[in-house]
Amino acid sequence: MADDLPWVLLRGLTREAGHWGPLPSLLAERLPGARILTLDLPGAGERHAVRSPTSIRATMDDCRTQLHALGVTRCHLLAMSLGAMVAVEWAHRHPQEVASAVLVNTSLRPFSAWHQRLRPRHYPALLGVLWPWRDAQAREAVVLQLTSRRRFTAAQKMAVIDAWVALRERHPVSTTNALRQLLAAARYRAPVQAPGVPLLVLVGGGDVLVDPGCSRRLAQAWRLPIAEHPTAGHDLALDDPDWVATQVETWAGFKPAGTPSASR
Repeated sequence: MADDLPWVLLRGLTREAGHWGPLPSLLAERLPGARILTLDLPGAGERHAVRSPTSIRATMDDCRTQLHALGVTRCHLLAMSLGAMVAVEWAHRHPQEVASAVLVNTSLRPFSAWHQRLRPRHYPALLGVLWPWRDAQAREAVVLQLTSRRRFTAAQKMAVIDAWVALRERHPVSTTNALRQLLAAARYRAPVQAPGVPLLVLVGGGDVLVDPGCSRRLAQAWRLPIAEHPTAGHDLALDDPDWVATQVETWAGFKPAGTPSASR
């Protein structure tokens, strides 16, 4: 699969390109000659002032328009959570544009129930994150608690939170756009049959926000290869970016198969 096509990265709910952390740089090192691009979903990042669509298909169309404006008409996708729904829709609707896709910690109807796709016990915490008058640092601390299982030192934890607060201040995501993204995710129903492009599933076994079984059931239903990190949470790119880069490197054919990993 090794080629010179770009890799396009898509984040999840209210997150933006800056939340990828070191992963884009790691991928650039691991995928020699590959161009690494990060797109923001409408309503987040550099597109935070844009009204978020309430459908995954419209979100996908926006991302396609962004990519085509860069002169790219075919690529590989690496997408997390809500972004992975966009990647699935993209591969389904326009398979000629998607050479392959890596789906990270996603959850799709009809393969998983609503209470598995977003665990109900975290609804109050999520509503608190969306409350616009809450202190930004407190909001990001809650997001970190929900999405990461990494054992940070106190200094490391504060560094992550401070970086996320800076991103929030630079590109504030409105409560309305966050709710519209949630609605798009809740409404989306994936095709019963897998899109006709190579797909890989990555999942964090320690995810407390989304049941890891959602990724496992998707892989089983579509007969896809899956690699599971034994301890990482929902934000796999934060908890172990090197592991994610290794999985993509092997998948893309830049690294021989059989390298020790946490693959299932």
